[in-house]
Amino acid sequence: MMVTLPPDYRPSDDEGFMNPLQLEYFRQKLLKWRAELLREADGTLASLSEGGIHESDITDRASVETDRALELRTRDRARKLISKIDQALQRVENGSYGYCEESGEPIGLKRLEARPIATLSIEAQERHERMERVHRDD
Repeated sequence: MMVTLPPDYRPSDDEGFMNPLQLEYFRQKLLKWRAELLREADGTLASLSEGGIHESDITDRASVETDRALELRTRDRARKLISKIDQALQRVENGSYGYCEESGEPIGLKRLEARPIATLSIEAQERHERMERVHRDD
């Protein structure tokens, strides 16, 4: 079923939660984000493959190596994000997108707008963070 989004469409609370328009809106948002991450990753790959470290000055070399480590970390983060985006897109397909994995409650539009890959409602997320703090303090 193809849904065409009006260009100025914004999900709102006065329509059915995760109706076809909202699903399409978040699907496009996720796809756009994914494409941006891939484009950036291509950029880092290009600059990483521009060859070995030619700087003779030890401080230059250190700064190049630091930049490179940062780029690799950034790429790793992007890869993890892309996989979370892919999972979110699967949830859009199977109809579970926008609902908390734990409670089954709607996650809420504001939270999804801010973090389209969210899988937990705010309440469930806070519970998790409290549990992590408790276990971390042991």
